[in-house]
Amino acid sequence: MTRFEYVKTRREDVREIPVKHEKFVRFATKLFGKINVAVYKMSGGRLMNKGPANKPICLVTMTGRKTGKTREIPLMHVPLGEQKILVASLGGISKNPVWYYNLKATPDITIQADGVRGAYRARQVSPEEKATLWPVIVDAYPPYDEYQARSDRDIPVFVCDPLERATEDETHEDGL
Repeated sequence: MTRFEYVKTRREDVREIPVKHEKFVRFATKLFGKINVAVYKMSGGRLMNKGPANKPICLVTMTGRKTGKTREIPLMHVPLGEQKILVASLGGISKNPVWYYNLKATPDITIQADGVRGAYRARQVSPEEKATLWPVIVDAYPPYDEYQARSDRDIPVFVCDPLERATEDETHEDGL
C-alpha cells in the first residue's frame, strides 16, 4: 500500500473499487465522455460544462498515441492563472486513463473552457511539484484526495501551459 504524505484522507476511510468493476468504470467513463463531448459541442459549451459537484469541465483535444487520430474528451480541470491542471485520476482505479498515455506521447493539446479555446503543452509534474499543487487540486475538487488514498498508483497530474494567447472559440458563435 502506497501512502503519500500530502494526502489527508486515510485509505481505510475510502470505499475500494473492486478490480472486477474497473472494466465497467472505464467503459462507463468512455460512454459518458462521448455523450458529454457531443452535447458540449452542440450547445457551444452552455450544456454539460460542469462535472461532479458542479465543477468546471473543459474539452481537451489530443492526438491518440496508437492511431494518430484526433481525440476529444471532457475533463475536469483546475484553473491556475493561465495554466490548467489536469488530474489523471479515473476515480482512483488501479490503471491510468487512456488519455494519460496520449498526453505523454504528444503533449501539445487544445483546451476549450468557458467559451475560450487555446493551444497548450501538457507536462507531467514531478512528485515534489504534485505535493505542492495537491492542496490547490483538492480545494478545487475534494474527492481527488479520496481517489489518491484509494489507489496504489501515483495519480498523474499535468500542468498545461498556454502556447499562445487563447482566443474566443469560433464554435461558440456557430453553436457547433
